[in-house]
Amino acid sequence: MVSSPAPVLPAPPEPVLPDFDGPCIANLASGLMAARGGQVADWLPATLTGARQIVLLVLDGLGWVQLRERPALAPCLTAAAHGPLTSVAPSTTAAALTSLTTGLPPAVHGVVGYRVGAGPGVLNVLAWRLDGADARTSIPARQFQPFPPFPGAPGSVPVVSRAEYASTGFSAAHLAGLPLHGWYTASGVVVGVHQQLEAGEPFVYAYYDGVDRTAHACGLGAHYDAELRAVDRLVADVVGILPPGAVLVVTADHGQVEVGPSVQVLGPEVMDGVTLLSGEGRFRWLHARPGAAEDVAAAAEATFGHLAWVRTKETIIDEGWLGGEPVPAVADRLGDVALVPFEPTAFMDPADTGELRLIARHGSLTPAEMLVPLAVWAADGS
Repeated sequence: MVSSPAPVLPAPPEPVLPDFDGPCIANLASGLMAARGGQVADWLPATLTGARQIVLLVLDGLGWVQLRERPALAPCLTAAAHGPLTSVAPSTTAAALTSLTTGLPPAVHGVVGYRVGAGPGVLNVLAWRLDGADARTSIPARQFQPFPPFPGAPGSVPVVSRAEYASTGFSAAHLAGLPLHGWYTASGVVVGVHQQLEAGEPFVYAYYDGVDRTAHACGLGAHYDAELRAVDRLVADVVGILPPGAVLVVTADHGQVEVGPSVQVLGPEVMDGVTLLSGEGRFRWLHARPGAAEDVAAAAEATFGHLAWVRTKETIIDEGWLGGEPVPAVADRLGDVALVPFEPTAFMDPADTGELRLIARHGSLTPAEMLVPLAVWAADGS
């Protein structure tokens, strides 16, 4: 009996790597500061030249791909879109917002994901909890991430963000004590920005997370579309309160992929050499036993190579995913092998079952997750 040849699987797509030398969110704040002085990078619109006041509004979770698929739902954003920026790797809020505020890649600032290795445990960066316990004392945020936000900004940048984030460890890590003017509903974003502009602040940082929350909870269907309409009105309201000489810049930290119930369970063929899991479902780090990393990588590639990019820590660093060579303390936060899906699925960590409730997710290097919008309005509406 002649056996059939093994099926030839299609080659995986190429990952979208962060453009750390060009249009990347890590370079946006410094680009805006330079534009106020008349030096506008070629990937930024000339509208920014010499702006007296700049508002940078981050819409958490609004990807370029999702926006381009729904132009009629967001006419204000669509009309002002100047093209995409890349996020960072992993394309997740903790790493991306820290890069956006510090102007540094994850390899340098050290916030290398949503859940990162911290000694024998795992730190949830957004909750700032180590293996479920409050870590604000045991892992001081300013030691974990020591670089200042918005270097070169004129004065202390006011932050307009959700009020409940004021005292979090992650706010301390990526905002380093900047004055936070809290909002409670979306309308408060407009009021907060208006107040700071009236006070004469030259640079205002605002943050709204409704798109991300909606996508996680409800996916990219009707609820997402309704939230996008609402966000577009929110942006239009901010444009409407810009004083002469002011400019509004809107971007995001990452996009989204709808995963739904598609979750991959790591079986013994992979886990036999693994001591710890970190990261998140779409950028899952495997921490291997000493000497087992090559075997873990081989098993992961054999089992999941048709669904995900499988890379060792060394390869990820060499290929520039994180933006450079991390110092040893940062490198220790990484696992040894990463599973980064290019298909709409996620890799489960039994220690973080809350992820199972997420319908849309992010973290990987697909265009839907890595590309984010850049939209700009001057006070005269241009």
